[in-house]
Amino acid sequence: MRQFTSFIKKEFYHIFRDRRTLFILLGMPVIQIVIFGFALTNEVKNAKIAVLDQSKDVASIALLDEFNASRYFDIERNLTSYNEIEPAFKAGKLKMIIVIPSSFGEELKHLNKAQVQLIADASDPNVANTLTNYASAIIMDYQARITQERKLPYTIKAEFRMLYNPQMKGAYNFVPGVMAMVLLLVCTMMTAITIVKEKEMGTMEIMLVSPVRPILVVVAKAVPYLVLSIVNIISILLLSVYVLEVPINGSIPLLMGVSILFILVSLALGLLISAATDTQQTAMFISLIALFLPTVMLSGFMFPVENMPFPLRTVSNIVPAKWYYFIVKSVMIKGLGFSSIIKEVAILTGMLVFFLLMAVKKFKIRLA
Repeated sequence: MRQFTSFIKKEFYHIFRDRRTLFILLGMPVIQIVIFGFALTNEVKNAKIAVLDQSKDVASIALLDEFNASRYFDIERNLTSYNEIEPAFKAGKLKMIIVIPSSFGEELKHLNKAQVQLIADASDPNVANTLTNYASAIIMDYQARITQERKLPYTIKAEFRMLYNPQMKGAYNFVPGVMAMVLLLVCTMMTAITIVKEKEMGTMEIMLVSPVRPILVVVAKAVPYLVLSIVNIISILLLSVYVLEVPINGSIPLLMGVSILFILVSLALGLLISAATDTQQTAMFISLIALFLPTVMLSGFMFPVENMPFPLRTVSNIVPAKWYYFIVKSVMIKGLGFSSIIKEVAILTGMLVFFLLMAVKKFKIRLA
């Protein structure tokens, strides 16, 4: 046991001595959570728009005040005619133009109805759709406010309620995805590369002839990454709560427990890659291409799995990050308990056992 502990200490010394590796292990999670939380969000904020107000009465001014008060829109300029609309879009700065007809106030006052035209730049259809939805919601809120004391015939009022994320913050989606990416990179790629590096340098042969059993030598190299990954989880959760304002609605011990399970799955996968490869370049290629890209594309982090074709939905089931991503969203965001994630935990446990058995089977005691 003393020799096994010495191997673990040696690996810690190696990590702390290499500043670049230490930065990747501890600095990368902080950078990623900040970037994904603030920059790479699927929300559309401060979109530059223009207004063509042909009415310029009390009603139109009040409506535009609603848009000014919204954090989603920034009224960049006021147009004076329809001829300015197309050149304004061609300039490339505007995302949408609000056109208020000259009869807006009179129709609203006498007919109890009026029209507003929303012209959006649909070169990016997702942004255009999002902005028109935001604008429609603002117009509906304005209509509801001015008609509180009126009883209009056949008026249908729709009430919206957003569960779990009432403010529609993108960080609620990105935090679980960043956790999956960070743990996968730190555990799988770093573990695989570290062990393969020993093979390339010829030091693995020396360690294998030590009194410690060969399999314990490899496990000892994985233990530091387990500890550092737990530190990364804690730092990500602290940043999420106190910087991104994403609450932890579920059980923290449960969240930490399933995170440690996913760490063990990633470590076992890293051990399997290291046992099957002989060069750092190959190990890195497999980690990045075969693991990192599927984690981003097929886990539901960036794109909904339900929208994918059936073959891709089938392939996504073998991506460990998909199940961990679902667990984190269920526990952290929705506040669900263990009974709601039994299936996902069982799948990750099965993957852990499978990867460990395959790693042990492929592990070579003799390198030559």
